[in-house]
Formats: sequence, structure tokens, C-alpha cells
Amino acid sequence: MVYAIVRNGGGQAKVAVGDVIAIDQVEAAEGDTVQLPAVMLVDGDQVKAGADVADVKVDAEVLGSLKGPKVIIQKYKNKTGYKKRQGHRQKYTQVKITGISK
Repeated sequence: MVYAIVRNGGGQAKVAVGDVIAIDQVEAAEGDTVQLPAVMLVDGDQVKAGADVADVKVDAEVLGSLKGPKVIIQKYKNKTGYKKRQGHRQKYTQVKITGISK
């Protein structure tokens, strides 16, 4: 089985052909193709990493956009009356992995 570890924003994701994942928002329309940079490639017993995967490209088709769960940020300082409440929802782009070129 061939799979790759791709870089996505501040994290990484393990992907194989046909997987649907959510990545940080990219400026691409639905149906467009984006390329994700590979960090590592595993092909059966062969493992490539570092400079060996410089030419490896992971192609993905954009399925649409979505939002992550709401995160509540609360700040509070004792005895001063300071309270602050703030919410955040991260924007993601849903993509389907269409190919891993070696």
C-alpha cells in the first residue's frame, strides 16, 4: 500500500489515494486541483523522507469548504473585574486525494 505524509499548515496528515481530508483553507474553487507537499512516502517496505521526497507530489481535488468546531477563549483576572470571552471557528477546505506521483 502506498501512502504519504503531507504538510498541512502547522501539522501533518497521513493520506492515501481516495482519502478525504480537511486541510487549512486554500484559495481554490470547488473542483480545482491543488498539490500538497510530501514529507514522507511509504511504498510497501520502501520509505523515503527528506531530500528523497523533493520530487513527490500529492494531487488533491477540492470538494468544498467547511468550518471546524467552535473554540471558546476566556480570559479572567482576579480582583480587577477583568473578564473577556471570545469565540473562534477555523476555516477548512475539504479535499479528496486523487494521486501520489513518485
